[in-house]
Amino acid sequence: MQDLTLIANMAEIIGVIIVIGGLLFAMLQTRQFRQQRREMAAIELLRFFGSPRFAEAYRTILQMPEGMTAADIRGGAPELEKSAMLIGTTMENIGVMTYQRIVPFMVVNNLVGSSTVILWRKLEKWVDGLRQEMGEPYAFEWFQWLADRLADDHGDDPRPAYEAHKDWKPARLTPEL
Repeated sequence: MQDLTLIANMAEIIGVIIVIGGLLFAMLQTRQFRQQRREMAAIELLRFFGSPRFAEAYRTILQMPEGMTAADIRGGAPELEKSAMLIGTTMENIGVMTYQRIVPFMVVNNLVGSSTVILWRKLEKWVDGLRQEMGEPYAFEWFQWLADRLADDHGDDPRPAYEAHKDWKPARLTPEL
């Protein structure tokens, strides 16, 4: 009888260990899944920013003077308003993904930090005009939110990357024996 009690106790202990191990494994898998999701979102952002369509819109907006209103942009070349809309909607999406922590803030800051702030300065009056015309204060709210957060954040080192990280060396992979 004691043998059956001992076996039952051992089975119960093993069962608890298996359940705890399963929970730990599930937590690890969840963390890995979230990390993969963040990495894929960052890769998609990078892919989009490398697209010819975005690059052309970016170039167009960078060339326009600051302070252009919605009427100024609308009255300019047709590609100017298309470029402003593409930049605005793209930055709006990035702002939401950053806020929801789908893409880490540091990754966004490193990929498009200063560019976002510059683009917002170029398009702020355009956005204000759209908000007034539509009676919609929420237009491009996440673009503005993102630009404000990026302008406020200087990280650990406010210098540009080419100065702050000039001593960086790549990790050397050692061949496995």
